[in-house]
Amino acid sequence: MSAAGEGMWAELLSVVHTVIAVTDNAVIIYFLAINTGYLVLVLLAVREFIRRARRARFAGYDDAASSPFTPPVSVLMPAHNEAAGIVEAVRAMLLLRYPVFEVVIVDDGSTDGTLDALRDAFDLVEVDCVVPRDVPARGDVTSVHLPRGGPVPLVVARKVNGGKADALNVGINLARYPLLCMVDADSILDSQALLAVAKPFSDDPMRVVATGGVIGLANGCTVVAGRVVEPHAPPDLLGRVQVVEYLRAFFLGRTGWSRLGGLLIIAGAFGLFRRDAVVAAGGMDPDCIGEDAELVIRLHRHMREQGRDYRIAFVTEPISWSEAPSQRKVLAKQRRRWHRGLTEILIKHRRMIGNPAYGRIGLLALPFHVIFELLAPLVELAGLVLVPLGVLVGAVNVDFLWHFLLAAYVYALVVSMVSVVVEEYAFHRFTQWRDVRGVLIGVLAENIGYRQLTAWWRLRGLWDGLRRSPQEWGSMTRAGFGSSSQVSEGGGDRA
Repeated sequence: MSAAGEGMWAELLSVVHTVIAVTDNAVIIYFLAINTGYLVLVLLAVREFIRRARRARFAGYDDAASSPFTPPVSVLMPAHNEAAGIVEAVRAMLLLRYPVFEVVIVDDGSTDGTLDALRDAFDLVEVDCVVPRDVPARGDVTSVHLPRGGPVPLVVARKVNGGKADALNVGINLARYPLLCMVDADSILDSQALLAVAKPFSDDPMRVVATGGVIGLANGCTVVAGRVVEPHAPPDLLGRVQVVEYLRAFFLGRTGWSRLGGLLIIAGAFGLFRRDAVVAAGGMDPDCIGEDAELVIRLHRHMREQGRDYRIAFVTEPISWSEAPSQRKVLAKQRRRWHRGLTEILIKHRRMIGNPAYGRIGLLALPFHVIFELLAPLVELAGLVLVPLGVLVGAVNVDFLWHFLLAAYVYALVVSMVSVVVEEYAFHRFTQWRDVRGVLIGVLAENIGYRQLTAWWRLRGLWDGLRRSPQEWGSMTRAGFGSSSQVSEGGGDRA
């Protein structure tokens, strides 16, 4: 090679080394920032737990359960091919401790005998009913059923299949009461869950428009008569790692965002909404795969554009138990779908991002979710490639590699460990040390292969959302909630 060629090659290598070094430094700064952000949310959540612990004895649930002034609730439960567990789920809902409520089941074109199971269990009869059109619904309602001559507060509607969001819109139209509780058909609520999640509406009726509650994983728990009577850690490592994720995201992350007034996600498995606010916002979006989070952001947008003073809060006391995937293939579909939903939502509401007209939602919450949620899998996988490559070509040294590992994984491990310790200290849900030990093992295992796999699945979801590929929910394996059953498999809905 000529001297000129060698000079050009050396210059090219120098440029490559510089680019890799700069990129690797940016990756480390990114991981430090994201984990610091999560740690700040954890600290805010701890402060909130201390405040609520002081007020726990004065919560007034007994008074609310017997008061005629407690706002009545319509519990909306969309169901599609849920025959295995729908009867037990409805019976559990009907036994919730709450003064006045109704359960509205919307059978979204099931083909497995879901309606037949409900008809046999509750002696349903078809009635003439004109369904209002307060919010748009695509699938026609083919029949409405009520229990024969009994006081059971149950309504069952059968409709043409149109998806979960469309089924919820039908439920909203059928609902008689001012508060809407949206739950999944495979969810199990603690007996006081509805009282706890409705309390903010009684405390601040003019401002609160939505509240969300904690989602727990029922895998491995003992279930009797539609209630989780003995919480346990899942028996498999995949389930234990998901417990850690749920604690970090639900229990601490969303509590912190609620404290900041920037809560963007209320899980579709358990959320309470003011009906008039949901109707004014247009109901659920059937074209969005993350319809639950999209509704919350749309409520923020609607309230801000109307100049209304409002609150959307997260409540740590209630628990809705749901099945989580115990198979890697099912989990991959779930995480890919979740990230696709996040992508679609942020694209749809991109005008709010960085817009001071939307206050802390536009300037803090949405930018955080773009930088540290939407782009996280891209940066993580890039770091896994670029940092070792930088060490290999001599652009960075081995000390830098250790700094990367500390910033990306050890810091994240500390945040997850703090999440588990804080949750166990605050609520002490696990009664056996082996369950706590199992969750702590999940903390350690999360960073060894699992995070990298979920980053890949989420990256594929990001790509699906950007190119707007056809939406696919896929099939979910469910064990069903029977008497004294051990829950071992499940699909799990959006968290």
